[in-house]
Amino acid sequence: MNYKFLIYVSYSYALPIGNPLEGEILKRGYEVKWFSDLEDGKKALDSKDNVFDKIKDVVNYKPNVVLAATDDVPDFITGLKVQIFHGFFAQKRPEGNEKFAHFRIRGFFDLYCTQGPTSTNGFQKKQKLHPHFEVAETGWSKVDPLFPIEKADSTKPVIMIASTFTKRLSLAYDDDVFNTIKNLSQTGEYEFKMVLHPKLPEELKQKWQTLNNDNFTYYNTTDLIPLFKQSHILFADTTSAIQEYLLQLKPVVTFRHTFDHNYLINIKKSQHIEDAFKKALSQPKDLLDNVVNFVSELHPFYDGKSSARVIDACITQIQKDKSHLKNKPLNIIRKYKMRKRLGFFTLKSFNKPYSIKR
Repeated sequence: MNYKFLIYVSYSYALPIGNPLEGEILKRGYEVKWFSDLEDGKKALDSKDNVFDKIKDVVNYKPNVVLAATDDVPDFITGLKVQIFHGFFAQKRPEGNEKFAHFRIRGFFDLYCTQGPTSTNGFQKKQKLHPHFEVAETGWSKVDPLFPIEKADSTKPVIMIASTFTKRLSLAYDDDVFNTIKNLSQTGEYEFKMVLHPKLPEELKQKWQTLNNDNFTYYNTTDLIPLFKQSHILFADTTSAIQEYLLQLKPVVTFRHTFDHNYLINIKKSQHIEDAFKKALSQPKDLLDNVVNFVSELHPFYDGKSSARVIDACITQIQKDKSHLKNKPLNIIRKYKMRKRLGFFTLKSFNKPYSIKR
């Protein structure tokens, strides 16, 4: 059967999540289209020719599977609604709030393709309370290009810097951090490669770009994996890039992380930055042992085939008996907000489990 897939995104950072899935779909000879419900995502999709610009065209396309790197998805589109996530369970906020946000069931999805035991267990517990969806542990498509793991080949220590967009959590706003990195980049002892979250203010991005020199490069990209591979350690705050980076089993230094996780070197003051870098570059065994233990629960797949498992899970879910599943909830307020945001008002809503018979 020629399945029709739709990759549904909002922000530019979702493209590295969808691209490996697109490749897997096309490899199997299936059809795939993209759609973004926000301008940031639309701009990022400019280079592709298989993109829907209008929600009406998406509706008429009648996809069999909707792969969503978003928190919600229109209920009035046909197909199996699949949550593929836009990040790891980042553990950046107090536990109660963080778990509530990550494992919130909004009533739009039929299938959650989880990244590893850390996320699988949480959604399986939710599934017992809300039996309108199922859970498949597949790994995360975004990190497929990370494998096989490579060592940085530069003789000079290469330090990648990444930051979240929440002001109170972001190192990018800290002037002392800025000045410290500026001074370290001028010593010639280190090479810095920096990315900032797309949601950060342009003036802040421009400020960091002023540091560009032979030892500091600012990258305006959402494709972080090449930078992961080229660097020896990561310097970050609470960004979910931390979890992605740790899959390489390379050390991470964090600045004022909410928690003192034993798999991170967490510091509170800018004057400790260089000492933390030196410690991380020494590859402490106890730290790396903790990283191994953490990653085994976060994302145990190291074969680079998570995209294939996602597509397999979708097709299996479409074809299997789903008589045990309940209809998705009415969700009247959320559905109205979705229609208002997209400027598309319809009474049509697909709440029953989606199936295609062989």
